[in-house]
Formats: sequence, C-alpha cells, structure tokens
Amino acid sequence: MAILNNEGGKYAQNIVQTAVEPDMPADFRKIYDKFAKRIVWIDGEVCPRAFQMNTAWYSAVPERDPIFTEHCHDDCDELIGFFSSDPDNPNDLGGEIEFSIGGEAHLLTKSSIIFCPAGTPHNPMRILTVDRPIFHFSVVTKTHYDGEATYR
Repeated sequence: MAILNNEGGKYAQNIVQTAVEPDMPADFRKIYDKFAKRIVWIDGEVCPRAFQMNTAWYSAVPERDPIFTEHCHDDCDELIGFFSSDPDNPNDLGGEIEFSIGGEAHLLTKSSIIFCPAGTPHNPMRILTVDRPIFHFSVVTKTHYDGEATYR
C-alpha cells in the first residue's frame, strides 16, 4: 500500500489539517480570538457528509461573561469536552469552567466530557480561571452547526 501525503487518493479530502473558521459575528470573533485559538473545524461544508466538530485551546478568561449563552439543539445530540494540558496530571483541568446543563450549573475543575441529548438546554458557560491552556472540543451530530443562538 502506498503512503500518501494527504494529497491525492480517494480519501485525502477526509483529512482536515487546516483551521477553517466557522461563520460567527465579527464582534464575537474579536472576543473569541483573545481567549481561544481554533485548531481545526470540520463539518459537511469542509468535508461532505461529515458531522460538525470544533477543537480549540482556551488560554484566558474572556472579557464577556458568560461567553456562550443557553441554547439547545432540538434535532441532534452534542458532546462537549474540556481537557487538561498537563500530561503528568491529565485530570487536573488547569482552570475552572462553570457549565450549565438542563438549568443546573456545574463547576468543572477536572477533564470532562459532557453529553447534551437533543432538546436539552445547555450553557451558559463561564470560563472562570485559566492557569494553563485548556483543550476544548465540541461535536454536533449533524453536518452543520447552527451556532447563532450561542453568540447572542
């Protein structure tokens, strides 16, 4: 089997290595760029048929609080993760994040994955402290993330 350098072949389009920025209002992008650095984003526009996944590093407390407002996805589930950047202590988040799901606010200080079933309200999310970068991801089980409600 030949080894391809992510060019050519039938599946090169399925390997995403370049940060694609999703649509978001310019005022929110200015805030986002001060506390987060997007790594990669994939959805059905980047790779046909792919569901949506976002990855980023959080490195500061945002100037707006809360940074994401309550919303829900009636037609799909979502996974949201926050992970330590300390390989010697992978459970210590390295900061504090307040995350609300179903009207309950939870303080996250450990690496966490949150499952939000379709129709479950989630957020607001507040990044309270960041002692070292926090890896963040979200996965929405449809080909396009309609995040308009998030940025309000």
